[in-house]
Amino acid sequence: MASVFTHIINGDLPGRFVWKDGQSVGFLTINPVTPGHVLVVPRKEIDHWEQIDTPTFTHLSDVSQKIGRAVKDAFDAPRMGLLIAGLEVPHLHIHVFPAHSLEAFDLTKADPNPSPESLDDAADRIRTSLRALGYGENVPG
Repeated sequence: MASVFTHIINGDLPGRFVWKDGQSVGFLTINPVTPGHVLVVPRKEIDHWEQIDTPTFTHLSDVSQKIGRAVKDAFDAPRMGLLIAGLEVPHLHIHVFPAHSLEAFDLTKADPNPSPESLDDAADRIRTSLRALGYGENVPG
């Protein structure tokens, strides 16, 4: 059975994409720990991160770093957070988010109901920053 992330990637469910390439996508989570919280997800369904092949994991790391640079610039964050939890959805995803304190690393404190306008604004800011950093070929819209 396809994961919810596969449905988002395939366009069956809506997603606010900031990155798309042949191996991965980046989209805003609907439960951000801070504004600008992005999930970097492989297109291929892989449940456990330690089971991913090294080249794909390297690619996801590279994309996460590029998105992290853009998010840091877009949200003037002092640090960037990166987490792989693997408990929420059985499809590997890397959390990339602005970190102003250690509390940002607690996914149980994520906003359960952010406004659609705040998510749209965050996506626009990240896309603009990605383009400014020279990654426009992978920025949708």
